[in-house]
Amino acid sequence: MKYSQLSLSRRGLLAAGGAAASGALLAACGGNAETGSSSATSAPAAAAGPWSFTDDQPKEHKADKTPGKIVAFTGTAAALVDLGLQDKIVGVFGETKKADGTAEEQAGDLDIDKVQIIGNAWGEFSVEKYAALQPELLITHMFDPGAYWYIPDASKDQILKLAPAATITVGRVPLNKPIERYAELAESLGADLTAPKVTEAKVRFEKAAADLSAAAKAAGGIKVLFGSGAADVFYVSSAAVSSDLMYFKELGVDLVMPEVKGTDYYESLSWENADKYHADIIFLDARTGTLQPNDLASKPGWAALPAVKANQVFPWQAVPIYSWASSAPLIEAITAAITKSKKLA
Repeated sequence: MKYSQLSLSRRGLLAAGGAAASGALLAACGGNAETGSSSATSAPAAAAGPWSFTDDQPKEHKADKTPGKIVAFTGTAAALVDLGLQDKIVGVFGETKKADGTAEEQAGDLDIDKVQIIGNAWGEFSVEKYAALQPELLITHMFDPGAYWYIPDASKDQILKLAPAATITVGRVPLNKPIERYAELAESLGADLTAPKVTEAKVRFEKAAADLSAAAKAAGGIKVLFGSGAADVFYVSSAAVSSDLMYFKELGVDLVMPEVKGTDYYESLSWENADKYHADIIFLDARTGTLQPNDLASKPGWAALPAVKANQVFPWQAVPIYSWASSAPLIEAITAAITKSKKLA
């Protein structure tokens, strides 16, 4: 995926409300790359081999021993941590640490002080720091076929020469599918999927899905919109491509389906046209760098929306962590919001 294509891709939404439309918002997402503690360079003991796994390129990966030094996109690392692989993660890239030193939402339960942060924003990836870690496996999302999420095009070839790189598809498939695939990958790397922490999280996820389905049915066609606010644009996300929204729709949530072109993840509306779609509930992208209700209060287009008038606007974590443990609370929050809301005229 080329940077010139960002405004037409998943990145256009994920970069804090559209980096292509607002450089200031991109800057808000993260600063310079940070360095974790020296413990990040200490390799955990590798599990016995041989190891093999076929990713979603699809590409078959093989090694004489199971990789013990993993570098991953931050959200990917968080999913692996939920499955018990914290000690194998030596480095991460992607928004990880906020300016105040605390962890970004997508870091989940990852101990950010025990990993080397080799890039803390879109376009940042220190090849030198990556090489110094002597990685045995790189793992990242694949939103679009053949694209390595958060791997800069300018240095991609150099990066991919240093270690095998596995990708899991997270676009145009429902949320449960990448969760299952990351679990399969984690198991191949030594994770115990029968551990109580994992099995309990899976049960919670399945219950959350069933509860959302029941709540959506009981709501009687309440219309739901997922969007992201930027200075000049209101992005309306599409359930045709976004995994979480696709899953919510499968569970019966009546989602606004915006008009998107080709493989776009969202429709861009000017604030003057923000009322194009009626919505009883708005779930607003809550990530660092996106505009929140207080930021949008002065925009007439926002203030006039029925859901805003009815105080039926709720936060939405727009980049899921693809694990049962981290996705269950996300689904539960959607259910709670639908349950407490009403259909508007």
